[in-house]
Amino acid sequence: MQRNGCKTTGVGSVGQRELAMSGDKANTRSSADFDRAVLDRIPAALQGVVEAGDLSGFVTMIWRKGEVVQLNTLGYRNVAAKVPMERDTLFRIASMTKPVTSIATLMLMEEGKLRLDDPITKWLPEFAGMKVMKDAVGAVDEVYDSPRDITVEDLMTHRSGLAYGFTSVGPIAHAYEKTLGSPLVNPLDPDTWIQRLSELPLLYPPGERFHYSHATDLLGFMIARIEGKPLADLLQDRIFGPLGMVDTDFWCPPEKRSRMASLYKIDPQIDAMVDVSFPQEDQRPTFTGGGGGLISTADDYLAFARMMVGRGELDGVQLIRPETFDLMVANRLTPAQREIPFMGIPFWMGQGFGLGVSVITDAEKQAWMGAGSNGSFGWPGAFGTWWQADPEEDMVMIYLIQNSMDLSPEAASQLATGQRMGGRAALPIFQKMTYAALGKGSL
Repeated sequence: MQRNGCKTTGVGSVGQRELAMSGDKANTRSSADFDRAVLDRIPAALQGVVEAGDLSGFVTMIWRKGEVVQLNTLGYRNVAAKVPMERDTLFRIASMTKPVTSIATLMLMEEGKLRLDDPITKWLPEFAGMKVMKDAVGAVDEVYDSPRDITVEDLMTHRSGLAYGFTSVGPIAHAYEKTLGSPLVNPLDPDTWIQRLSELPLLYPPGERFHYSHATDLLGFMIARIEGKPLADLLQDRIFGPLGMVDTDFWCPPEKRSRMASLYKIDPQIDAMVDVSFPQEDQRPTFTGGGGGLISTADDYLAFARMMVGRGELDGVQLIRPETFDLMVANRLTPAQREIPFMGIPFWMGQGFGLGVSVITDAEKQAWMGAGSNGSFGWPGAFGTWWQADPEEDMVMIYLIQNSMDLSPEAASQLATGQRMGGRAALPIFQKMTYAALGKGSL
């Protein structure tokens, strides 16, 4: 189907990579597992969001039991030039980077190079003798001595006491912005950034509560120090190369720029989308943030997600052992920690957080947020990108858009900033229709 530059590809219709492997079987095998009538409604529902001007476009993918069963390429990666979304369109995936950095960390753990209970000061001496704010929303200089050092597990579970400016309120939010600059595009070299971060006080004592933060950026730079190589090289050697993720990196090289999706936001002054894309780099940036810096494609991230469904293994390539994977996807937040709202919403109702990913612990309670089976896991990105792996259904869902979220200080209370209602509703539509087509939930 082609309409207004928007191409959709339905159940069983896949791209060249899958067709080369499976031939005509791809057109016949998957329909029995889904209610075809429900699944086929997804493209039109999402395309309506594009035509309303709420989002520029989508690449969505549903993989189940060994094959891609639906691929949708809708709208435009460049609205002004009318360049359509394609299967190989490159997206800034923001915090979908965090699970990748977490897997690399667990690989080093298996090799005995670190332990979850290790203090990070073993490799990051800058964080010795940290101070904690007496009031997380109060004066930055009213502090006390941290009762203990931050551990590796604290970083992996966002219980380090570190912060982002946009997830915090009060003076500390602005101190983060002033000291560190942008959370995603940063001119600082890793050592300078680490030193500056260490000079800011912790909002909470290590281990006390989940507070979404630069912890995974710090984790990435820590494992880079352990390995003695830049994080980009570490991830290429350990993950991207072995999994065949040929389009995933911390920058978009010149020869691939035509495939890069532009980043948009709704300008409230004109009630329309405007292009707010980052400047293109002439070389890979010095700051390669393991918490949010990657650019990738649907197929590349599918390879990573399939490895996760395989409990650390994909097509004979074993990145981590099954028992290590099980540690990663087990909830580590206490009941009291899950009672604390995340970015102003009761995010932990029916779900928890493991080592770099959230996990559904009660699908019925979690249904208000989306859809999934118990044990499903994933983590979204600030520009609207989202993925979920569902081991019970042997399924991966990938949803890629480029819709700018406000990342300025104290923006946590404005989680939906930059989206009109159609933009906010699009992801739940994709989630709920997919599971309704499996007979789980209703529309």
